[in-house]
Amino acid sequence: MTQLIATVATLVLLLVSLLLVHFARREASDIRRSSTEEVQSIRTEARELLSEAQRREERVAQREKELSADQRAAQKYSRALDERAAVIARDERRLHEERSGYERQQREALADIAHLDADEARTALEARLIKDAKESARTTVRRIGRAARKDADRKAREILVQAMQRQAADTSSESATVWIDLPNEEMKGRIIGREGRNIRAFEALTGVNVIVEEGVNAVQLSCFDVARREIAEVMLRDLVEDGRIHPQRVEAAYAKSVEEAEQRHHDAGLDALEAARVSAVDPAMIEALGKLRLRTSYGQNVLAHLVECAQIAADIAQEIGADVDLARRAAFMHDIGKAFTHDTPGTHAAIGAAFAAEHGEQPSVVNAIAAHHDEVPQETVEAVIVQVADAVSAGRQGARRDDSDGYVERLENLEHLVAEHAGVSRVLAMSAGREVRVMVEPDEVADSAVGDLARTIAEHISNDLSFPGEIKVTVIRERRADAVAG
Repeated sequence: MTQLIATVATLVLLLVSLLLVHFARREASDIRRSSTEEVQSIRTEARELLSEAQRREERVAQREKELSADQRAAQKYSRALDERAAVIARDERRLHEERSGYERQQREALADIAHLDADEARTALEARLIKDAKESARTTVRRIGRAARKDADRKAREILVQAMQRQAADTSSESATVWIDLPNEEMKGRIIGREGRNIRAFEALTGVNVIVEEGVNAVQLSCFDVARREIAEVMLRDLVEDGRIHPQRVEAAYAKSVEEAEQRHHDAGLDALEAARVSAVDPAMIEALGKLRLRTSYGQNVLAHLVECAQIAADIAQEIGADVDLARRAAFMHDIGKAFTHDTPGTHAAIGAAFAAEHGEQPSVVNAIAAHHDEVPQETVEAVIVQVADAVSAGRQGARRDDSDGYVERLENLEHLVAEHAGVSRVLAMSAGREVRVMVEPDEVADSAVGDLARTIAEHISNDLSFPGEIKVTVIRERRADAVAG
């Protein structure tokens, strides 16, 4: 048994040895084959590199031949140029000698003809040449000037047209009326009140006509004074929204609307600054700019006019290479003086320039404000741009109504004339100037004198003002007493 096991083990070992030898031979064969392929690949790559090196060497040799040929051609061309330069120099010397001879002969001939010596002839010739040169220069300058003006006019028209085309403002900014929408027909009755007491109280406080029409779910506010109309509009909207309308509520709404006017000015100024893209403005100037929302010039809203001018000035400055920010800022502020002309003597340009300087604006902006109506000379090109932008905004089709300012001025004159009478505390021109309501101080005007005062005012108006139709004068004397029970 033991011998059998030994024999089997010997056979197994022999088999394993044979397998190992077989695998070793196979691996060696694979290695030889791989090595042969790698050697073959290396030989192929070496042949390719050698071929590429030979091609490059041939190209370099060809390039050297071309460079040598170019160098020989350049040398040949250089020699030709040298020869040509020598010929030109020789010709110049010959021409100079000939010209000197001609000039000498001319001087001698002139001296013989004019009986002048050489110096006198030279002086006369120089004077004649200088005169001819000046005349020729003047002609040339005039021709160039005409061409330059023509080109400048064309370019200026193109710039202005481009600046105007980029704007899309309203054709007419302001009117004398405004409509207030109502939630229902019942609200009309509340606005009128019992026997008209609410509407009378509203008109007496605001100086604005309230027009109620049948079949229209809205009421119309009419007044030539934009500030009074704006206070009445805010006031009526609050009353309609609240729903409770009686004389006491009307007075409370009026006081609230007047009190909030400053905040509305401030908000309007900030909105305008944002629209014009102007920053870092003193708060007092923002307040003054906001007040211009209630000012008009020939029907054109002044604050909207300033925003439009800022945009036009920026476009023009960009086209001609001027300071865009400076032109925009100066144009936006050029009419700020109109916020003070009602209580400050002087032109709005001078008032606005002084106000801007007082509140920290740079001298170039102050000059542009002061100079936009040629009251002082323009010191910068931006000041000229401001004047152009102002003219473009005011002169565009539909921007202004020529009769608007005349209408407003007539009603303001009417109010000022009536206010001159003793005892008058407040004057309201209403119904497009066909009615004047006069409130008087009860301590200064007695009940018995009210009728005489009305007749006196009517005669004053007839004698000093010209107007179409008739003007009704209503004098109101009211005494109120308040007490608090505690």
